[in-house]
Amino acid sequence: MQPIGKRRWAIAEGYIPSGSVSQDPALVSHETACILNAGDTPARLRIMVFFKDRAPAGPFKLNVPAQRTLHLRFNDLNDPEPIPRDTDYASVIESDVPIVIQHTRLDSRTPELSLMSTMAFGSD
Repeated sequence: MQPIGKRRWAIAEGYIPSGSVSQDPALVSHETACILNAGDTPARLRIMVFFKDRAPAGPFKLNVPAQRTLHLRFNDLNDPEPIPRDTDYASVIESDVPIVIQHTRLDSRTPELSLMSTMAFGSD
């Protein structure tokens, strides 16, 4: 299949609430980059995370196999360091092949859950 998407993506809005109504993994507050690699080649990704008052974190490195999707929770990024909770951040994701990225946040600090989703900004 022909690859679709871009090689460089930005998610300008990032925030992982520290609180959640439950410790059930499905209900823990989180940020997710939903990544689609529709092409025939595995995608090698590098993620840099930017903050308003400190140096960037990263690069976080991961792979998305060919013709697969990955729902990457920023909560799970730990190497080279965890993403801090209750802190504004933004991210840039670079890939060696075209991919598509959608951004999603679940804020479950209160029983009235909030879910937000938007397309990331892609450029080459």
